[in-house]
This record gives sequence, structure tokens and C-alpha cells, in this order.
Amino acid sequence: MTQNMKGNILLLLTAFIWGCAFVAQRTGMEYIGPLTFNGIRSIVGGVTLLVFLFFRSRFLKNKTDVENSVRKNVSWKYTLLCGAVCGICLFAGTTLQQMGMVYTTAGKAGFITALYIILVPLLGLLLGKKIHAIVWFGVILAIVGLYLLCVGEDFTVNKGDMLVLLCSVAFTFHITFVDKVSQKIDGVVISCIQLFVCGLISLPGMLLTETIDLDLILQCAIPILYAGVLSCGVAYTLQIVAQKYTEPTVASMIMSLESVFALLSGMIILKEKISMLEMLGCVLMFIAIILAQLPEKKNEKK
Repeated sequence: MTQNMKGNILLLLTAFIWGCAFVAQRTGMEYIGPLTFNGIRSIVGGVTLLVFLFFRSRFLKNKTDVENSVRKNVSWKYTLLCGAVCGICLFAGTTLQQMGMVYTTAGKAGFITALYIILVPLLGLLLGKKIHAIVWFGVILAIVGLYLLCVGEDFTVNKGDMLVLLCSVAFTFHITFVDKVSQKIDGVVISCIQLFVCGLISLPGMLLTETIDLDLILQCAIPILYAGVLSCGVAYTLQIVAQKYTEPTVASMIMSLESVFALLSGMIILKEKISMLEMLGCVLMFIAIILAQLPEKKNEKK
């Protein structure tokens, strides 16, 4: 098996883990509040990456790669500041997503969240970047798909869908900022910092607005561990490793399958039902997600 094929398989596994995480998040809402779930899983994910960083620094054969992973001309103050900004954006995105999933399905949440791939190039337009015509076509498809997916037969929008849509906006700012600093700071380091920041910010709201019940937390231990260890910790690491061996366009396409796995896992595990119009909306949004990635990636390759 070639390195490229291994990379593609790892990315497919990453998308599968992320997609199924929507089921874990939806299940967790049956036991504890969104801030409690979000705070605990973020801390669990941060600890997972902290352990990974520890073993990476001690057991990797090529120690120079580890030493150079955080650039020498970047101070720890700058690293912590960037991690904090990412953590604030991540807190906004994950909290809105978690709150939205109280009112909407895992499958719909997966597709609506994936709209950040459309919103990122639009934000880039405001920052002076050019947008190709095919991206605008993708935006139109996404809007039509979002309408079919979220607007019910009585032409009303679900509260949960709107919250998840706002979460996609928060993730857009998060991705854009990460893109600015990722060339200077090790991705695993900044991810570890942002998860701890996200978890710590969640604590005040969790203590003030939600009831903390240890028994209920233990009852949803499996969803928390899945979302924390696998979704936040393992999947992020798999993505970093796999993208070393996979062409960027192919990598982004495979990872966008996260939304499809969210829909399928919601239907299989949670027995969620979806109408033909909602299914058509998912298809249109998925096509839009792929179209939004192709031009930018091709230009980067050139």
C-alpha cells in the first residue's frame, strides 16, 4: 500500500470520527447541559493532546522535527495568545453547536456546520482575496440546500438550525485565524492550548446556569470520552499525519465527508428520519462544499 493510499484511508477515518461525534454530542444532551458537555470534552481533548505531545517529544526518533515544530523566533507568549484567540472562537462555535443540537438532529447539524467551508472564502473576500465564479455558484447551491434542509413545511426555521448556522460562522473566524498563524506555530500545540482555553471558558457558565450532577455526567461518560479523546484528540492528530501524504484537494474532499457520516450515523444509531426535500438539501450542500474547495486548492498547487 502506497503512502498516498494510507493518507487517504487515515483522512477517511478522521471524517468518520468527526461525523459520528455529532451522535455523541446529541446523546450527551439527554443527560447534561451544553456548557457542561462542551467544557468537559474540551478538557479531555486537551489532556489527550498533552499526553501526545509528551510522548512525541520523548520517543520520536527525529528529535529535530520536534524542536523545530514551534519556530525558534516565536515566543511562548505569542503562542499562548494565539491559542487563547483560537480557544475563544472554538468556544463560541462548539457552544452554539452544542446548544443547537438540543433542538435539531445530528445529521442536519453536520451539514449546516460544514457550511464554514463556504463561508471561509467569503470572509477571504473581505480580506482582499479573489473568489472564483465556481465558488459563487457553490454559495447559491448552499443557500438553496440550506433552505430545503432547515425550512419546514410551515416555512419556519428551527431554533436549533439557526444556532448551528451561527456556530458555522464562529468556525469560519476560527479557521481563518488558524490559517494566519499555523505556519509559525505547531498545529498540535495550538490545538492543545485552544482546547484547554475552551474548557476553562465553559466552566463559569456551566457552574452558574446548569445543574452539575456527577451521576448524570458518569452516565454519559461514553459520549464525552468519544467527543473528547477521539474527536478532539485522535482525529486531529490523524489529520496532521495523513495530510503529509495526501494531495490537498483530495484531502479536503475526503474530510468534507464528515457531514455525510453525521447524517448516516444519525439515521442508523439515533433512528433520525429525514424527508426527501431535506435529503435533496443535503445533496446540494455537499456539492457546494466540494465546489468551494477546488479552485483555491488548485491555485495553491500552481
